[in-house]
Amino acid sequence: MKKTVLVSGGAGFIGSHVSVELAQAGYDVLIADNMSNCDETNYNGVCKILGYAPEFVKMDFCDSEAVDRLFAGHKIDAVIHFAAYKAVGESVAQPLMYYRNNLLSFMNVIEAARKNGGCNVLFSSSATVYGEAEDLPVTEKTGRKPSTSPYGNTKQISEDILRDCVKAYPEIKGIALRYFNPIGAHPSALIGELPRGVPNNLVPFITQTAIGKRECLSIFGKDYPTEDGTCLRDYIDVVDLAKAHVCAVTRMIEGKMKADYEIYNIGTGRPVSVLELVNSFEKVNSLKLNYKFVDRRPGDVVSIYGSPALANEELGWKAERSVEETLAAAWAWEKALAGKN
Repeated sequence: MKKTVLVSGGAGFIGSHVSVELAQAGYDVLIADNMSNCDETNYNGVCKILGYAPEFVKMDFCDSEAVDRLFAGHKIDAVIHFAAYKAVGESVAQPLMYYRNNLLSFMNVIEAARKNGGCNVLFSSSATVYGEAEDLPVTEKTGRKPSTSPYGNTKQISEDILRDCVKAYPEIKGIALRYFNPIGAHPSALIGELPRGVPNNLVPFITQTAIGKRECLSIFGKDYPTEDGTCLRDYIDVVDLAKAHVCAVTRMIEGKMKADYEIYNIGTGRPVSVLELVNSFEKVNSLKLNYKFVDRRPGDVVSIYGSPALANEELGWKAERSVEETLAAAWAWEKALAGKN
């Protein structure tokens, strides 16, 4: 019998890609989303890629009764939790909104899983938990620093919630994937990053500038202590990232975990500067971007990249797609949205 994986926030950027990879790996996928930060574009794209429509439930994970009904009505073998707000700046301006949504939704998932016989829980964490790390690349043993934003703090607290619940409830097993900077789109150009309003992430701003939606790309800071003065990040292709989730879920479902709670960095291990990424986009897609340097943005760390060695060894996963392939896919997705070839 097929195993069922619930993907909360499964209509979003990462969730939609994970849903595709799970289904193609042989899992039954149950997608649930309140659509507060997306529309039906990516879900429809998932259906086209797969050739069928995975079950979809429109619901809010902050509604504990709705979450209970979902778990009671399905035999869920694993849940991947993406349903959260994710804009750093917005979290600074509206911390209560972030704490309420991101923490309550996750606690509701764990409680419903516990009530309904237990479950494997995969949490979507972030490299933001490392803060401004002193030693790079960071590993899973690198200590967490105090968060620079409420968003980052919700990731740290949620990791702690999962760690503590796994200790208290034997029926719950957990993995936290700390990923770095997901970018790109599916090679089909049927699903990708679709921000509402002004993008908070670099690559959508790049592609929207290239297509003409944005007049100019702002690069925040050119005086960082790096080779070209811009921040260094570990950019990972979203499809590679999605495949890591499949590996982690399979590890849990097949009972191969070495502990009841595990943490993995999911990245390439290769730092790329903001300016380097912009230049690569121009070269790969034969374009010239209109960009300018502006003041540093509060909360941005100078450099963060991690070692994926543990994930390579334990999960049997490795990032495969090059930055060039990823940026070409991101541009193909942007053109598809605009109806251009």
